[in-house]
Amino acid sequence: MKRNTKIVATIADNRCEVSFLRSLYEAGMNVVRINSAHLTPEAATKIVTNVREVSDKIAILIDTKGPEIRLTKCENDGFPVERGQLINIRGGVELSSPEAIYFSYKNIVPEISIGTIMLIDDGEIQMTVVDKNDTELIARIDNSGKIKSRKSVNIPNTGLNMESLTDRDREFIVWAVENDIDFIAHSFVRRKEDVLELKEFLNELNSTIKIISKIENIEGVEKIDEILDHTYGIMVARGDLGVEMPAEQIPFTSQNIIRKCVERRKPVIIATQMLQSMITNPRPTRAEVSDIASAIFQRTDAIMLSGETANGDYPVEAVETMHKVAMEIEKHMEPIFDIKKSEGLNELTVHLASSAVRSCETLPIEAVIIDTLTGRTGRYMSAFRGRKPVYAICYKEHVMRELALSYGIFAGHQKPTYIHRDFLIKEVEVLLNNESITMDSMITVVGGDYGAEHGSSFLEISKVDELLGKLNKAKKAK
Repeated sequence: MKRNTKIVATIADNRCEVSFLRSLYEAGMNVVRINSAHLTPEAATKIVTNVREVSDKIAILIDTKGPEIRLTKCENDGFPVERGQLINIRGGVELSSPEAIYFSYKNIVPEISIGTIMLIDDGEIQMTVVDKNDTELIARIDNSGKIKSRKSVNIPNTGLNMESLTDRDREFIVWAVENDIDFIAHSFVRRKEDVLELKEFLNELNSTIKIISKIENIEGVEKIDEILDHTYGIMVARGDLGVEMPAEQIPFTSQNIIRKCVERRKPVIIATQMLQSMITNPRPTRAEVSDIASAIFQRTDAIMLSGETANGDYPVEAVETMHKVAMEIEKHMEPIFDIKKSEGLNELTVHLASSAVRSCETLPIEAVIIDTLTGRTGRYMSAFRGRKPVYAICYKEHVMRELALSYGIFAGHQKPTYIHRDFLIKEVEVLLNNESITMDSMITVVGGDYGAEHGSSFLEISKVDELLGKLNKAKKAK
């Protein structure tokens, strides 16, 4: 049995040796995530080089830093504050102190209203704006604690006029194109215009990189439908989202986003603190195992590790834990056929994909084989969350890696061929050689008889020995 749920692992430049990456890959990692907020392009290049030495099937995803707000450096690296205390807030780069704290967004004062709640350091400190003038906000500290240097600032339910792409983001996007990166996870996506701005920049660079929109705030949740119209996939970044909205709303919000992604045939990643305790402990908590199980039961394509693999003490064990939990949960899951229809889908491909998955439920089929030029057939197959592995023949290497993010798809690369179904003979031989199937196995094939560029046009069910006999006979006749 193969694991269908994909695993994304965050990698840092200070721990990206080939041997380490290989151990993560062998444990079950499918996608490497690089966080540009903590790296230079040179350091990121080191990670990419080592990943590609391990396997050409590992996809690489890089996060943009995005339009975040942070506190400036603090006097003495931080200072205590008491509940009820008033503090001044200004926009700028000056040193923060008990007299006034400075936010990196220079237009913070004119765009914030009295009554607005602000959260520092993932909600460790809450403040409420009680007054303002032309140069500063006056806020009341709502809970005692310590304000520390360069911590994140969240302002729930407030739409700020911040640019979607920073100069640093653009620098890394150019780097990503030059290094043939597969995905850009665009941070703090709030509306469709954020996606369109990045897409326009990628088009100017003639890039095929796919956009994963990170949903990290309430505005992104509220506008998820318009975002899905333009993005390749979604990452539910529960860290910032959990600060922006009440924690009890996160489970349903995640489930709703996953459902919408399945309906649109778009990959979705559930992220943040899935195995947080394994940064320092060799075993997960029961709550963490339940968190992973819940995401898989909700039908996510992928689950993600952050600090667990970037700087944790037990990175390989964390990947192995995700793998084992996914394998166990997937035993108890059934395909989904009642997927709401969405506009813009190829009806023939949808029908063939649905029929292929249904055939696996009524016949002793061991695998499905497809071929795909753009990855569309693979994504359509993935949406039904079938129980049997789907082996995708991809004619472009970047498409093979893109499908590393899609549930239940196991992709390989072949050069395009125009010999009658020659792609199928080669793939069956590969699967026989690695013992994924046998000559007695029954398989389902979804393919195209008119060239890969014309999409899927047939579905065939056959035993492997009979199929190879027919294919080779037809090939000789040609």
